[in-house]
Amino acid sequence: MTYTGEHLLPGQLGHIATVVSLIVSLMATIAFYKANKALLPEEKKSWLRMARTAFLIETIAVITTISCIYYILSHNLFEYFYAWEHSDKTLQPEYIFSCLWEGQEGSFLLWTFWHCLLGWILIWRAKKWEAPVMIVVSFAQFCLATMILGLYIFHLKIGSDPFLLMRQKGILDNAPIFLDKTTGGFRKDYLQFLHDGQGLNATLQNYWMVIHPPILFLGFASTIVPFAYAFAGLINKDNTWTKYSVAWAAFSGGVLGLGIMMGAAWAYESLNFGGYWAWDPVENASLVPWLVMVAGLHTNLIFNHSKYSLKITYIFYILSFCLVLYSTYLTRSGVLGDTSVHSFTGADMDIQLISFIIIFSFRPLCCFFFVKSKCLP
Repeated sequence: MTYTGEHLLPGQLGHIATVVSLIVSLMATIAFYKANKALLPEEKKSWLRMARTAFLIETIAVITTISCIYYILSHNLFEYFYAWEHSDKTLQPEYIFSCLWEGQEGSFLLWTFWHCLLGWILIWRAKKWEAPVMIVVSFAQFCLATMILGLYIFHLKIGSDPFLLMRQKGILDNAPIFLDKTTGGFRKDYLQFLHDGQGLNATLQNYWMVIHPPILFLGFASTIVPFAYAFAGLINKDNTWTKYSVAWAAFSGGVLGLGIMMGAAWAYESLNFGGYWAWDPVENASLVPWLVMVAGLHTNLIFNHSKYSLKITYIFYILSFCLVLYSTYLTRSGVLGDTSVHSFTGADMDIQLISFIIIFSFRPLCCFFFVKSKCLP
């Protein structure tokens, strides 16, 4: 059935871009892995070309997905659940961005976008470390893409689709005004009764929420780079990665710290928090990875100058990113729904989030503790 007034193209294009991002990120991961294992220079260059092409397509797909959601929000297409839930017609233009990352699908996309940008800097600057480091970044992109896939495999839900229509979400099923009494389904012109959305949470209609989340998510995303260098050092049995990770750790610690301070300013201004230790659990959880990253930066500098503290540097960088993933689980699983203003609930993504943590902590820690490597004296 064709419904009057529905704009299906943005949603269809956005969903296709999501699927493309999922596929090519896995292709990039495999190609970077092959490039890292290749012994012949020509073979290595061939795999790198393939990996970079896949990563370029992925970047375009991610930007397309974000653009489609922004178009839906900015044009008040309330036939989409994401627009109806997070925006309304009275919002100032700058707060459309807040709507984008108020939902967890948008925040995952923001995280993915920063990985794309950081990935291109690594491709440009990492030289011999490009392939092993980009294995980690590309695989993280694959995992993040599953978070917005919105598919069911038997009874298992994989991700949450930001392009679901209101009639697909089931929100309108119990409202007689939207239903056709003759067929029992939705009226063809049901959109004429859907005049506006729920609107953005009042506490998020603040200038800090336009700039704080992008900075904070850049900080979160950047923790993967020192982690990736540490993992690359383990699998390639090479300690020279510590020369390149210092700048990234300093950048990550600086940006994440800035994002936390911006969040604190918003909290004091909008939520009237009574002091630092009155922050909710998610705010405190974001501080811990920052502390560990700063500790890793210090031990990294010590090793570069004295050749001591290598093992603890590995541990700090691995834990920093894993703690970011744990913080993500706390925020998006709903376990803190009654205690945190940052908690997303009802997404049914617990298995994915726990798997995300296990995947990115198990292999590096196994390499560190159980693999006899000449790079760990």
